[in-house]
Amino acid sequence: MKYRRLGNTGLKVSEIGLGSWLTYGTAAEQKAADECVAAAFECGINFFDTANAYNRGEGEKAIGAALRPYKRSDYVLSTKVFFPMGDGANDRGLSRKHIMEQCEASLRRLGTDYIDVYFCHRFDQDTPVEETLRALDDLTAQGKILYAAVSEWSAAQIAAASGISHRLNLRPLASNQPIYNMFERYIEQEVLEVSREAGLGQVVFSPLAQGILTGKYKPGQQAPAGTRGADDSVNGVIRSYLRDDVLGVVAQLDEVAAGLGVKLSQLALAWVLRQPGVSSALIGASKPAQVQENAQAVDIVLQPDTLETIDRILSQVAGFAPAR
Repeated sequence: MKYRRLGNTGLKVSEIGLGSWLTYGTAAEQKAADECVAAAFECGINFFDTANAYNRGEGEKAIGAALRPYKRSDYVLSTKVFFPMGDGANDRGLSRKHIMEQCEASLRRLGTDYIDVYFCHRFDQDTPVEETLRALDDLTAQGKILYAAVSEWSAAQIAAASGISHRLNLRPLASNQPIYNMFERYIEQEVLEVSREAGLGQVVFSPLAQGILTGKYKPGQQAPAGTRGADDSVNGVIRSYLRDDVLGVVAQLDEVAAGLGVKLSQLALAWVLRQPGVSSALIGASKPAQVQENAQAVDIVLQPDTLETIDRILSQVAGFAPAR
């Protein structure tokens, strides 16, 4: 495994991190969480990500239980706050009240004394950014979180928050967590540059486009049984990828990967990690073998001619915008 600094901080995170969106959070899935976390440690992965909103706290409980056998200083743990956790008017958002209450709740569910990286899951239009940043700074001063971060904030929102933090002498944000993969590249337009200037490192999610970039889905064929694409309860986003033109591009990318002697998933992860502004790419896994396979992507260096070939292939669906 290889490690990168999280933005301008001194914190080192593994280039591949293990996330828990749509994977862990029920009793039946705890065994999978335990096995995947164990495989992650064996591969040198030290970064584990979850959120309070994942199955209304059950995702945090699953990750917390899976991490319990390991020394706390050996891993970096992140979670998030923003989405509704109840029916009350203040059970959502980035108000001081909600942040403080949910941080305490997350600590209990995770079974830990502190959170390494605490992400604001989305931007809150109803709360002054100064209020949010002061709350995060207070939690840092209390030792309940070590670094504050944001997720899916725009370049303008990141720049404004950075300016406020500097003006008020607050601890700066450490990271942004956006979606980023071969099909969803909006952060290349402004977010990467603004984040670099503000000292934020990107922790990207869905680098395999919800599994599309594993090559398991084929043009002209039904989604294989047992896959996310075949499950109507969780395939709301992935369904928009299941078009013949998109899957035809995936098939061509698979040929590029085969020519390099690697898996398509490894190629896709190496492509994401080519960006110097990316600190870590979060994978989802239900089997230890998936963790082991994806972890090997850190050893792949894509040459300029390969990157040009990939861009040429992707240009065939340049106007494609998957559902969000």
